[in-house]
Amino acid sequence: MKHSCTLLASLLLAPLAGLHAAEAKPAAKPNIIFILADDLGYGDVGCYNKDSKIPTPNLDRLAGEGMRFTDAHAASSVCTPSRYAILTGRYAWRTRLQRGVLGLWGKPLIAPDRLTVASLLRQHGYATACIGKWHLGWNWPVKDGRQPGSSKGQSNVDFEKPVADGPTTRGFDYYFGTDVPNYPPYCFIENDRTVGIPSLWNTGRADSFNIPGPMVPDWKLVNILPKLTRRAVKWVEDSAKDGKPFFLYLPLTSPHYPIVPAPEFKGKSKAGDYGDYVFQTDWTVGQVLDALQRTGVAENTLVIFTSDNGPEVAGEVNPGAYDRVQQFQHHSMGVLRGVKRDTWEGGHREPFMVRWPGKIKPGTVSGETICNVDFMATVAALLGTPLPPNAGEDSFNLLPVLLGEGHARPVRPATVHHSCSGKFAIRKGDWVFIDAPAGDDNGACGEPQWFKDERGYSKDNLPGELFNVQEDVSERQNHFAKRPEVVRELKELLEKYQRDGRSTPGAPQKNDVPIGTAERAKIRLTE
Repeated sequence: MKHSCTLLASLLLAPLAGLHAAEAKPAAKPNIIFILADDLGYGDVGCYNKDSKIPTPNLDRLAGEGMRFTDAHAASSVCTPSRYAILTGRYAWRTRLQRGVLGLWGKPLIAPDRLTVASLLRQHGYATACIGKWHLGWNWPVKDGRQPGSSKGQSNVDFEKPVADGPTTRGFDYYFGTDVPNYPPYCFIENDRTVGIPSLWNTGRADSFNIPGPMVPDWKLVNILPKLTRRAVKWVEDSAKDGKPFFLYLPLTSPHYPIVPAPEFKGKSKAGDYGDYVFQTDWTVGQVLDALQRTGVAENTLVIFTSDNGPEVAGEVNPGAYDRVQQFQHHSMGVLRGVKRDTWEGGHREPFMVRWPGKIKPGTVSGETICNVDFMATVAALLGTPLPPNAGEDSFNLLPVLLGEGHARPVRPATVHHSCSGKFAIRKGDWVFIDAPAGDDNGACGEPQWFKDERGYSKDNLPGELFNVQEDVSERQNHFAKRPEVVRELKELLEKYQRDGRSTPGAPQKNDVPIGTAERAKIRLTE
């Protein structure tokens, strides 16, 4: 096994210019499962935070059986753009969405002709499924020719008709889930149809629903995660019997608002309902891992777990990340600065662990800087297929890192970060430059003064921020005024990446629209 692994790695390793596309095709195609938590913080998981008040035995086990990354990032500090990056290998700020997330009844963000991880794998014989939260847009059928929407207790969406341009048109053979748990329609969607007709009207004022809209009878938010878990386990079991390689993208609805742990998980953490919901999320991961073991396919399955952005702070979560520090002494952001929506590390540095028995050495920890946008190029490398020039423009191959073989360091020359409010940052080596005024909240919620005082953040009014995150991962000391040459270098590199339509080696590509002129979605504190 070691010999074959080494042979595979030697064929895949290439100089930096070749990392975007690998050339060798392994003999056996592994199954792939990508589990995406929603709003899980860097400090929520035990193996990342020894002081976490939340038990996460299955995630800790997953990390112990594979590789745990300590410097992994989401491509954005909010939901929709992070998910776009995972499935396309491209930063979402190159699209029409350069701020916020897709709103209610939002149109598809992934273009019909864009290669996705799912469509790439399906081309290579994989069965593909997405089970969970989509939030990348649909074309909802309407009754009156107007834009889809809801008002005054009514909706003009025609739920008797198929919903167009969803997951099954973007590379997935099968879809089951819900668009966003606190967005209408309040129902499950299977493939391109709602499961039942949302014939009732939810006022949005009770039971954790915060947006009015149509709902199917007997819809209960607490049942969403258990249902997704059962569907995922069944799909794994059925796929294992087929003998065909499979890809499961499992974007969970937890621990995103609404915080609704099932009764059997209540009181199982020391961080309130939120902690209990994280514990239930960990249980879901365990159910999938157990299904792999039970069906005999665990040894040939690559499992990835991460989160789409940092922990929630908005009041609807009750309590949010900062309040949890005061109430439970639990730091969802760990030692990092910032939360969901922010450009600071806590907004986008995520738990990220990968298990591949026989290929990835158990119990390894990597400090390599990676990003969830790298999934596309890594899958292409695993398949031994080159990506076309207009696909995966920001995605780098992580396979050499996973296999533990020699590789050009760093794998990523630089990484772009992006906040909910559309502000940019760029990380290169130990330095991260935030192209926004110092002291700005970088997102939508801001830091409470007591937290700033407790952490000892520098106080200045500079036009930007520059941190050495190797020496100062909590981003306390702003070096913007002291290191203008570093600021200049990173600013120019950021502008080059924006201008070239890609950050990987290759022919320049076009952004969908010029940076700064795209749709600027209204920011909701809870999407």
